[in-house]
Amino acid sequence: MPGRVNTAILLAACLAIGGLVYRLAEPTGARWSEAELAIIESLWLGNLGEAPPDPTNEVADSLAAAALGHRLFFDTRLSRDGTVSCATCHKPESYFTDDLRVGIGAGVGTRHTMTVVGAAWSPWYFWDGRRDSQWSQALTPLESPAEHAGTRTEFVHLLADDAGYSAAYEQIFGPLPDLTDAARFPRRASPLGTPEQQDAWWSMAPADQTAVNEAFANMGKALAAYQRELRPGPGRFDAYAQALASGEEPSSSAALSAAEVAGLRLFIGDASCVNCHNGPLFSNNEFHNTGVLPGVGQLPAMGRASGVREARSDAFNCLGPFSADPLRTCAELRFAKSSDDLVGAQRTPSLRNVSRTPPFMHAGQIASLGEVLEHYRRAEPSLVGHNEAKPLDLRQDQMRFLEAFLRTLDGDVAAEDRWLAPP
Repeated sequence: MPGRVNTAILLAACLAIGGLVYRLAEPTGARWSEAELAIIESLWLGNLGEAPPDPTNEVADSLAAAALGHRLFFDTRLSRDGTVSCATCHKPESYFTDDLRVGIGAGVGTRHTMTVVGAAWSPWYFWDGRRDSQWSQALTPLESPAEHAGTRTEFVHLLADDAGYSAAYEQIFGPLPDLTDAARFPRRASPLGTPEQQDAWWSMAPADQTAVNEAFANMGKALAAYQRELRPGPGRFDAYAQALASGEEPSSSAALSAAEVAGLRLFIGDASCVNCHNGPLFSNNEFHNTGVLPGVGQLPAMGRASGVREARSDAFNCLGPFSADPLRTCAELRFAKSSDDLVGAQRTPSLRNVSRTPPFMHAGQIASLGEVLEHYRRAEPSLVGHNEAKPLDLRQDQMRFLEAFLRTLDGDVAAEDRWLAPP
């Protein structure tokens, strides 16, 4: 009869955790307000859409460029000793991360490896946002001593020496520079390398440096075209959100458990997680200081405060000569916030597949999801800058509900099988 309450809906659900029984504050048939439904729908992966255009990369959506980038991504010859490829740290079987605290390539790095899945939707790259495009980001590890430890001239020589590479490159970008004169084009030269490599670089004519830089930039653009093919696949949460968006009661296959629903309600409500982890990728792609301790043996990271300065000085940024954007609009770079408020701030990572990609934080400082939630529950003062997070007044059972919800975000990589293995 009208107005009569369905008593079944009001039954409290129970959950056994660690041998204890907790009474959840969720009914067996969860009911959401219109405002809550709108937030849940905004998190649904179905709203992600296509990767945003990259006007700085003229081949961003070229399948031929993606095929070239795919081959480069898995090629260990793109390293000093022939043992390190992009896939060394971005392993397809590990959601394109490496399961390590910090990346290990030619040396030991200082930062936890971020996934490249879904990275095309971000305007900034690396934890501190020191690169402003996916292709400029792809170039940086190639010359990093801790990663590939190579030089840009040797990578361009590889393109020219490998018949398959040179044919594919020239079909996409046009002729490679003629590198046969070793005096003009030293095998190992870079403005970022060892003193010897820097001397070799500055011995080159400016026009020859530009030719190498252009080919090097095009390598990054091909790598970015490949990585744009890697997008996150739906998790159980998405089936639940899709059912709610259609106005239907979630089916058994789309339903979340009482604990998971309780965690979702906390995520978008009292725990305030959605303030930073919002949108279909569960990230606002902005920078926040949340009081994370430095990595083992490291000084506190300056984070975005230094990253934005480096992005502006990067020769391969949106405003630089190798950007394909004829208008050089570059709004993100031109108007990027730069202030003391950003000291210690790191980029908000996506929570897609978060339970499968430990450890966590910018230097892999936290081993488990439970410890991450405890970090936010305490929200202790930051060693540098100001911790934006406020302590969460949550019980231990609520913390477990949050963790249960986060596990519903696990899903496969939504890409053709050919992109998920070496070519």
